Amino acid sequence: MHQSSWKSRRHRRRGHRHSAWFRPHGSNERQDAGAQQSPQGSSDGHGEAPSTSSTAGSSSVPDLPGYYFDPEKKRYFRLLPGHNNCNPLTKESIRQKEMERKRLRLLEEEEQQGKKIARLGFNASSLLQKSKLGFLNATSYCRLAHELRVSCMQRKKVQIQSSDPSALASDQFNLIMADTNSDRLFTVNDVKVGGSKYGIISLHGLKTPTFRVHMHENLYFTNRKVNAMCWASLNHLDSHVLLCLMGIAETPGCATLLPTSLFVSNHAAGDRPGMLCSFRIPGAWSCAWSLNIQANNCFSTGLSRRVLVTSVVTGHRQSFGTSSDVLTQQFAVTAPLLFNGCRSGEIFAIDLRCQNQGKGWKATRLFHDSAVTSVQILQEEQRLMASDMAGTIKLWDLRTTKCIRQYEGHVNEYAHLPLHVHEEEGIMVAVGQDCYTRIWSLHDGQLLRTIPSPYPTSKADIPSVAFSSRLGGAQGAPGLLMAVRQDLYCFSYS
Repeated sequence: MHQSSWKSRRHRRRGHRHSAWFRPHGSNERQDAGAQQSPQGSSDGHGEAPSTSSTAGSSSVPDLPGYYFDPEKKRYFRLLPGHNNCNPLTKESIRQKEMERKRLRLLEEEEQQGKKIARLGFNASSLLQKSKLGFLNATSYCRLAHELRVSCMQRKKVQIQSSDPSALASDQFNLIMADTNSDRLFTVNDVKVGGSKYGIISLHGLKTPTFRVHMHENLYFTNRKVNAMCWASLNHLDSHVLLCLMGIAETPGCATLLPTSLFVSNHAAGDRPGMLCSFRIPGAWSCAWSLNIQANNCFSTGLSRRVLVTSVVTGHRQSFGTSSDVLTQQFAVTAPLLFNGCRSGEIFAIDLRCQNQGKGWKATRLFHDSAVTSVQILQEEQRLMASDMAGTIKLWDLRTTKCIRQYEGHVNEYAHLPLHVHEEEGIMVAVGQDCYTRIWSLHDGQLLRTIPSPYPTSKADIPSVAFSSRLGGAQGAPGLLMAVRQDLYCFSYS
């Protein structure tokens, strides 16, 4: 009897200690985070949200299923299901808050710290000293010098002049694309009333300290989405822009060759503007213009389970059936090959000498684990860079069909994002789904720079960038252009 009552009292004391641990936050007591007192249990009928990691808090703070630890207020908060509450605390809102805090911190660091170091123990004086002592050859010295200057680039806002300033204040940049000589920038802008319009920005005035450019007026307006675009050299180098437009309602999709001479003030007086050419090609995901002599004046379009190669002069088409949607394309210049990246993760090359009825037109096959969003052939055409929707960037050896290097840090889950490879400077640039622009070293895959967006992270505000070794023409300096919302920014070497 005595033993039974002793066990009962011990059980009640233990229950009292547990009830203190499970005390709800609804009371007026303030809980100390060091004591780790948090409401694990609840009699609420609502289903609890999955556990969320308290990444911003101390490592000693445990993760509790259905609760979020706020490091500023030093207490736990319940993740609500989102109904019967005017301001629900959700996993997505917490993630966005943490990302915005990180972005603001990086922007502050960019403004305060004028010069950054891409590699540990790497600066201008040590680089020059190693070069004088013979530890670096000319190629390595130039590559490391570019890496150093990339890490020191500072953001400057570009002033855009136009005959219609009100449009500049309302139209938002969607895509930008620099031409071969980097003295023009083709832009696709989303207009406020719906649809898109095109423009060409002259980069000749892009010089310190003013950074002033002029947007040439354009005569063409379309309410159709631009799926893909590239420069086309029909009459001369970059004489046209090839656009793949999505179809709407009863209007089918098409591929359009837009002459740059159609833009007001973009051609000399007395010159006759070129002719707009359209090809009825519905549902094109990608496009590429051929500079190969064996496919002269031809362009390709990647469709759903099909690749079309079209001659602009004769209108003749070659069709190649595929097993998946073709999301990205690029022609080789010396070899008669067209490289394609598919939604299935396959990368294959089409031998343009083979007829579409043959079975041996697939010259090379590589494989990613996710949908391939960009392929870039390197200059010697023995290596290929590819990225996919899993955030993976790989450098492939086309002779052995093996991956020789992988570049870490890119963020992508669903977006169709391009790569920008620049071998002269030895760098690669890519914008992630998280709106961060990252720059890597081509030589060893080192992440040299991470540039935050000037605006909060949003699916609708992913920056569009263009890097060039000569911004503004032959006398220009290397730099990066970034377009986001209504603004254009320049990150220049000088």
